[in-house]
Amino acid sequence: MNPEVDWFFEKDTQWKQEYERLRMLILECGLTEELKWGCPCYTVNKNNVVLIHGFKDYCALLFHKGVLLKDPEDILIQQTKNVQSARQLRFTNVEEIIDTEHIIQAYVNEAVEVEKSGKEVKMKKTSEFDVPEEFQSKLDEDPALEKAFESLTPGRQRGYLLHFSGAKQSKTRKRRVEKAIPDILEGKGLHD
Repeated sequence: MNPEVDWFFEKDTQWKQEYERLRMLILECGLTEELKWGCPCYTVNKNNVVLIHGFKDYCALLFHKGVLLKDPEDILIQQTKNVQSARQLRFTNVEEIIDTEHIIQAYVNEAVEVEKSGKEVKMKKTSEFDVPEEFQSKLDEDPALEKAFESLTPGRQRGYLLHFSGAKQSKTRKRRVEKAIPDILEGKGLHD
């Protein structure tokens, strides 16, 4: 146990029992406990394997390379359609954890083996993401905007493309593009 992470398990939350049980199960797998992104993150050879986090309706184990796990129980969940690598095991009560302890540890152990093997997730390149028509027309008519967008990091580019594409209606996509143009020109990401 890492004392720097204790505060996460000591805070008053609806998932306190579940967090503590998950912590014990993961530590039994021989991982190193660290604090990353404000959550307990478990590593092997300084590489992220699994993270404990909570939401309103569930708490979860997030496997950083979950897409590479075999998932024989068919229980891993892709958080959103845009998540390429990570997968979650979700829990709504401590009994679910107790009833599946051996399965949870099997998944954690497999995730450790995946990390130790050096396997990498083949991520979709930024150039493979769709550019919404509403944004492409702005890029075509404004060379400064195109240059500014191309100067952004690939992650910032993907953030904007996903944000624009996430709107179902063209007028909403247009509004999002218009709102983002000043930030793009300043070299800022969507949430900078």
